[in-house]
Parts: sequence; structure tokens; C-alpha cells
Amino acid sequence: MQSIRRIVFLMFAVPALWGQSPAPVSLDGIWNGTLEQGTTEIPFKFGLSGSGSQVKAWFFNGDDKLQSSRGSLEKGVLTVNFDRYAAVLRLEYKDGAFDGTWTTSRSRAATPVHLARSASGTAAPATPAPSVGGVWLIENVRSSKGEQAWQLVLTQKGNDLTATILRVDGDTGALTGGWQDGKFVVSHFDGTRPALWTITPLADGTLSLNQGGRGGGAPVIAIRQDAALAQGLATPADPNEHTSVKDAAQPFPFSFPDFNGVTVSNTDARFQGKVVLINITGSWCPNCHDEAPFLAELYDKYHDKGLEIVALSFEEAEQLPDVPRLRAFVKENGINYTVLVGGETSTAKDKLVQTKNWDAWPTTFFVGRDGLVKGAHAGFPSSGSGAVGSRERKEFTARVEALLAQNAVRSAN
Repeated sequence: MQSIRRIVFLMFAVPALWGQSPAPVSLDGIWNGTLEQGTTEIPFKFGLSGSGSQVKAWFFNGDDKLQSSRGSLEKGVLTVNFDRYAAVLRLEYKDGAFDGTWTTSRSRAATPVHLARSASGTAAPATPAPSVGGVWLIENVRSSKGEQAWQLVLTQKGNDLTATILRVDGDTGALTGGWQDGKFVVSHFDGTRPALWTITPLADGTLSLNQGGRGGGAPVIAIRQDAALAQGLATPADPNEHTSVKDAAQPFPFSFPDFNGVTVSNTDARFQGKVVLINITGSWCPNCHDEAPFLAELYDKYHDKGLEIVALSFEEAEQLPDVPRLRAFVKENGINYTVLVGGETSTAKDKLVQTKNWDAWPTTFFVGRDGLVKGAHAGFPSSGSGAVGSRERKEFTARVEALLAQNAVRSAN
């Protein structure tokens, strides 16, 4: 009788146990992430929402959000695709956190990633942070582009700091963090440009900057820009003067296929009598990702006033000929202007025969309605460059507006 009762119990109890499933994971909110790079853990902020096959995720570059293409959470496994990077985040949920890897088509190596719930608050540091906000200069930089100095742009709110290094090809993205143990510790990962820095104020009023993460290295010294200029120290390269054309009296020739295989050339009727921005870009390039939303907005605002934008995109061999990452780059940045496939990155210099001292990705050439180049702009700053980047974007827009207005007056006469 006792054995019969045991059998009956098992008949009902075991299926009930089998039917149990783990409690659903709530994704919604901000998560603290760490990316392992060698022996360094690089902290970053990451957003998640949704459930099942409707998961959304986003990286942060300062206040800017970089959205995922699609995502899912099935049986505790989180899979998020970022097609703009040709990358996948795969993580497994256990004990209240996610662990797994970040894999891109460029590196192919799986980089360990950890996500944990963001803490509701952090303890205030024992001593308040000194004031370091503003623009600083780093001299004697190691640059293959002939630069003698870079700008270190710091935006401070109390103990919190956003930092970036602005070079002629753009900036490092917005590293964020705060004051702890006598130094600022800031970090960044938005799908590209992982970095961890410590910035230490020195007694002589300068800053010691140590770039950890990718290889680290010896600290460099930054001096306030006003003081550096007063001392006659080296200045950063001017993005408006860095690159030019070989012959300003000749057009900037290009002839490349679009996504449908149709060849588009500078001599086509659609560009005649228009102000044209020829943008040298690539979907592998982080600073090109910074620039694309700006150009998309510029095009939508001024296209009916006579502005055309042509992106000549040079890609890695593995992305050709179907260019899936570039297609995602166009879609996810809301690009409506013309995008052409220039070929492999290594062939760009041979194909762009008019360029002079062109070595920054991205670079944009300003073409007037007469079909001749009126100037160029090397690189592009992200929002991490703060007021410096805002000023550069305003100057860029002003150049476009001046060309449109100038030619409109000529047409009216």
C-alpha cells in the first residue's frame, strides 16, 4: 500500500517539477557592463528592454544611444545583433547577471563581456573633485598624420567627468566616469573604441593622462590650451586645412556603383549646378559612424535648396560585394543621400586621384555648383567633444550654407 502511494505521488509530482521553468528575467533598465581586454576590464553602460524575440539594446556614446538591430532572450540566453558593426552579443543569464562574448566580423575573436544590474547610487568620494573642465593640449603625440598636438576635451559636472581626445580624424568617443582616490577614472565602449583612462591632476596645474585598456603605455602630460598657446607650444592640426586637392581648377572625379550595381559618376546630371559634398567613408570606421547622422540631417534639411551628398565608401574585402554592414550603416543612420561602393579600403588612395594629403577617415570635400572643390574637412567629432565639437559642426554647416547662398545669388542674377 505504501509503495502504491509512492507511485501515485511520483506520477503527479514529477510532471509538476518538469513543468517548472525559471523565473522570467526582467531586462528593462540600465546595466553595468565590463569588457575584458587583455588583463584590463573596461566598464561601460548598456541599455536593455523587452523580452522574448522583441529585445532591444543600446550602447552609449556620452548621451547618444546606439541601437541594436534586433535581439532575443530565450531560455536565459540573450542574443543581440548590432548590424552596423557586423557584431553579435551572446550572453547567458545566471545568478542575476549575464556573461558571454562580443564578436565582430573584423576581429573574429570573442571578447568576454559581463552585465550586471546598475546600482541605484554610489558613495560620494572622500574629497571633492578639483575643477578640470575645459580644453587641454597634449604635445609630442605619436601620429602618422603629421600632427604635433591633440586636444583633450573635458566636460565636468561635480565629481563626474566626460573626456575625449580630439585628433584630426575625429575623437576617441566619450569616456565617462568620475573622481576616485585622487584621480579621475573614465572609460568607454559603444561597440567600438574600448578604452580606460586615469587622469591625475598634478601640483603644477597640468594633468597626467594614462591610457589603459588597449596596451596602456606611459602617461602623457596635458596642459591647459590657453596656457599652451601663451607659451607658443605646438597646436593641433586644423581639420579645414589638413587635406586639399591637387588641382583646384579641375573637378573631383568619381565613378562607382551603388547598391544596385548602377554606376554613378560626378558628371551625372543629378550633380550639375548643385552644391555637392563628397564624403570619403567606411562602415568599419568609428568616426564615420559619428558623422553619418549629422550628414543625414544636413541632407534632409538642405537637399531642396540644392545640396547633394555622395558617400564613397571603402570596405574590407570580406564585406564585398554585398556590403551587409554598409547597408545596415545606411539604414540605421537614416541616410537618404547617395552611397556608392568604392571597393576595398586599400585601393582608395589610387582611386581618389584628386586628393592631396588625404589620410583621415572620414574626410569631406565641398564642391560648388561650378563642379570645383572649394575646400575639405578632415575627420569628425562626436558629441563627446562637447563645445569644441559643436563649434566644428556649426562651422561645417556654415560652409554649406555659404555655398548654397552664394550660388543662389548668382543664379538669380
